[in-house]
Amino acid sequence: MSQDGQSELVKIAVLDNAIEAQLIGSILDQRGIPHRLRSYYDTAYDGLFQMQKGWGKLYVTQSHRQEVLQVIEDVRCNDFFNT
Repeated sequence: MSQDGQSELVKIAVLDNAIEAQLIGSILDQRGIPHRLRSYYDTAYDGLFQMQKGWGKLYVTQSHRQEVLQVIEDVRCNDFFNT
């Protein structure tokens, strides 16, 4: 546990692009799931690392791990739009 009483955020996935990151971030906001998106973008390299590594990382609390992995899978398989 962190000092503020919340669980520590752990890396769950590498997101593919900015649209995926915005969509997943929005879904997690709506569900009240604590998360953090960290982009690989670096102005010094003008996004070079994003082309090699993906858009960036998604961090969530361990207690929400399975739910978030399901959200990511649904978004990537387009199942999210069919439910």
